[in-house]
Amino acid sequence: MILLTGATGQVGLELAKQLAAQGLAARAMTRSAAAADKLKGLAGITPVTGDFDDLASLGAALQGVERAFLLTNSTERAEQQQLTFVAAAQRAGVRHITKLSQLHAAASSPVRFLRYHAAVEQAIRDSGMTFTFLRPNLFMQGFVGFGGAIAATGKLFAPIGNARVSLIDSRDIAAVALTVLTTSGHEGQVYDLTGPQALTHEDIARQIGMAIGQAVTFVEISPGVMRDAALTAGFPQWQADGLIEDYAHYARHEADGVGPAVSAVTGREPRSFAAFLADYKTAFTIKPGAEQ
Repeated sequence: MILLTGATGQVGLELAKQLAAQGLAARAMTRSAAAADKLKGLAGITPVTGDFDDLASLGAALQGVERAFLLTNSTERAEQQQLTFVAAAQRAGVRHITKLSQLHAAASSPVRFLRYHAAVEQAIRDSGMTFTFLRPNLFMQGFVGFGGAIAATGKLFAPIGNARVSLIDSRDIAAVALTVLTTSGHEGQVYDLTGPQALTHEDIARQIGMAIGQAVTFVEISPGVMRDAALTAGFPQWQADGLIEDYAHYARHEADGVGPAVSAVTGREPRSFAAFLADYKTAFTIKPGAEQ
């Protein structure tokens, strides 16, 4: 039995859809019946209630599970929640964990997200369970939430200069996870997941503009301005500070490498940013009646 955590989020839900499309069964952990509504209609995907902060519910969700996909929301509690899950999985007799981590996860990183992923990776190594770590770069879908603002202003803002980032489509991350969870030969592997090319934010702005038929330009801003904008948009302080650390990491040209893992694991080339935009361009258009 496969257990999916984070099953109603961006990668987890796509993974559930891909499993269902292949006629494969899995158990999907959600915190409530309402959250499980997102999984309706996915044949073979069975919702089970579970909470990372509730050991009893974790034990029930993990009963009979052989392989688990580990993913939580990125919050200040993510590290502890994932460590709790690893310990519960070990007690339940889970044989293999596939963890969604992040490119360049390291205990010594100045980026909090990369430090917490590294801590959980080490706990999984120490547990004795076999593992596969998926380390994706910046998600293409991360721009969707800013789509309306980009269309309304014709601008993309970030503190990144001319640094390139090898963005990846979350659907390709899910495709790698699907293969790892359902085939052998991936034990002990760490896969760095990137798209097919590294782009500057100027490239990204230009491609968005081409997709929606209007000019979009990149505007360099300071980290402080971006942090304030994130807080105004409702980001928790921990998340906003982490976002600035991430962008400093990108600005140091530390996320511009392009790797072969997606095609090596799935047999298919990862989607380009242009291909992503062809499917998501409505997210970057101004809706009728919206203020401009």
